Amino acid sequence: MASSALISDTEPWKDLKGHVEEINKTHLRDLMNDVNRCQAMMVEFDGLLLDYSRQRATLETMGKLIKLAEAAGLKDKINRMFAGEHINSTENRSVLHVALRAPRDAVIQSDGKNVVPDVWEVLDKIQKFSETIRSGSWVGATGKALKDVVAVGIGGSFLGPLFVHTALQTDPEAIEAARGRQLHFLANVDPIDVARNIAGLNPETTLVVVVSKTFTTAETMLNARTLREWISSSLGPAAVAKHMVAVSTNLTLVEKFGIDPKNAFAFWDWVGGRYSVCSAVGVLPLSLQYGFSVVEKFLKGAFSMDQHFHSSPLEKNIPVLLGLLSVWNVSFLGYPARAILPYSQALEKLAPHIQQVSMESNGKGVSIDGVLLPFEAGEIDFGEPGTNGQHSFYQLIHQGRVIPCDFIGIVKSQQPVYLKGELVSNHDELMSNFFAQPDALAYGKTPEQLQKENVAPHLIPHKTFSGNRPSLSLLLPSLNAYNIGQLLAIYEHRIAVEGFVWGINSFDQWGVELGKSLATQVRKQLHASRTEGKTVEGFNFSTKTLMTKYLELSSDIPSELPTLLPRI
Repeated sequence: MASSALISDTEPWKDLKGHVEEINKTHLRDLMNDVNRCQAMMVEFDGLLLDYSRQRATLETMGKLIKLAEAAGLKDKINRMFAGEHINSTENRSVLHVALRAPRDAVIQSDGKNVVPDVWEVLDKIQKFSETIRSGSWVGATGKALKDVVAVGIGGSFLGPLFVHTALQTDPEAIEAARGRQLHFLANVDPIDVARNIAGLNPETTLVVVVSKTFTTAETMLNARTLREWISSSLGPAAVAKHMVAVSTNLTLVEKFGIDPKNAFAFWDWVGGRYSVCSAVGVLPLSLQYGFSVVEKFLKGAFSMDQHFHSSPLEKNIPVLLGLLSVWNVSFLGYPARAILPYSQALEKLAPHIQQVSMESNGKGVSIDGVLLPFEAGEIDFGEPGTNGQHSFYQLIHQGRVIPCDFIGIVKSQQPVYLKGELVSNHDELMSNFFAQPDALAYGKTPEQLQKENVAPHLIPHKTFSGNRPSLSLLLPSLNAYNIGQLLAIYEHRIAVEGFVWGINSFDQWGVELGKSLATQVRKQLHASRTEGKTVEGFNFSTKTLMTKYLELSSDIPSELPTLLPRI
C-alpha cells in the first residue's frame, strides 16, 4: 500500500464493507452450532486459551480480515517496530517497549545501537538499589528502615504500575515478598490524593519515587514538591536525599530538586509513557515492594508474548486476531465501544490502564500521513471485574446497545475459598458466571422460549434478549507475575495492530497538549486575580463567569500562600 493511501481505499476494505450484509443475515445462535468453525476460532499459546467463536464473524470473515492485514502491510509494520525503525514518525522516534523485557543477550537496535545492554544496566541498578532498601542496608535520615514507598507520577507513569501492583497484591509469592511493606501511587494534583496517600505514613520510614522523564510534568512536580515539604518539615531539608529518588533523564533538574543524581533511574525517548510499565517507571516501585525476582517473572511473561506476536503467523497470532476483530467491530459493524471484563478482582485496575493505552494510542482522526480519516477509528474502553459489573452495566450490554466484550477468566484463584456444604467453591461460583455470560449475550432469549415458560404476555417484550452480541473469552491458567506480563503484552500489541491496520500513529498523543496550554493561561489568571485583585479577562463569557464565581467563593485563600499540608 502506498504510504499516502488510506486503508479504506483498498479492495480488501471494500470487500469487507460488502461482507457486512452477509454477516447481518446470520445469528450467533446458528454460527455457534458449527463445531468446525468454533474449533478454528480457538488459539492456545503458552498456557493461554483464546476463544473468539462468539464474534459476529465466519471463517470467511477471518480470511478477509487477514487480507486486510496484508493490504495494510501489518507484518512489515510489526517487523519495523521490532527493528527499531522510527515508526512514531510525528516525533521521529523508535517504539521499543519490547526491548524493556528482552533477555540480556538479545539484540534490538535503535539508531544503529543495541539498546538491550542499556536496559539491563538500569535493571541491574534497580535490583541492587531495591535489595539495599528492602534489606534495611539503606536507612532514612533518622536511621529507620524505609518500608513505605510512594510513587509519584501520572498517566502512563501511574496506571500501568498500579495495574500490576493491584494484580500482584493477592498473589501468594508476592504477598510473602511484600510482607511488612506498603506501596502507594500518588497521581492526581488534587490535594485529596496527597492526603489519602500520606495518611498514616511516617516520613521517617517513607521513600518517595518521583517519575517524570523531563522532571517538568506540572502535576507530578507539584506533588513531588508537596512530598518534599512533608519530608523536610518533619526531618529537615537534608533528609530529602535519603528519602527521595527519581525516574528521569533530566539529571540537572533532579539534582536541583535535592535528589542525588546517582539515585536517578533512566528511561528513553523510545519508551512511550503508556507503554513504560516495564521500564524503571514500573520496575523500580514494584521491585521495592515485591523484590526484583518477582518483577523479573512479570518481564519474562511479557517477553513470551512479544515473541509470539513477532513470530507467529497472522491467523494464529493472539494479539493480531484480537486487533483485527476490534477493527471489524469498530469500522465495519459500527460498535465503537469495548467492555473489558476480567473475572478476577485482582485485575480491577486492568480496564483503567487499557483505557489509556487504547484511547490515547488510537484516539486519532487523521492517518499517519495527516490525511483526515473517512472512517471511525479507536475504541471507547471501559470495564469492571465480574461479577460486580453484572450488577452495574450488563443490563445495557444485554438489552441496550451492542458492546463487544472481552471476558478474562483465571483457572486457579490466587486465594481459593472452600466452604463445607456449599455446592461449589467460591471460585467455581465466579467462573460459572464467566462461562454463562458470553452464551447469554450470544444466544439471547426468544419470545417463543418465554411463551413456553408461561411468561405473562405483557412481560415478554421486556424479558426478550435479542442475543447476537459479540464477545471473546481469554482463559489464563493462573494469575502470577508471569501471567500478568503476558496479559499486559497481549493488550499492548493488540492496540498496536489496530493502529497499524487503520494507518494511524498509535504512539503519539498530541490530543493531550491543548488542554495543558489552556490551563497555563488559567493558572496565570488565577494568580493575578488572587495576588493583585485583577478581574478575569481574555476568556469567553462562560469560562469568565465560572472562574469569577470560583474566585468569589474561595476568596478566603490568602494572596501569599503559606505552607499548609493535609491534616488527615
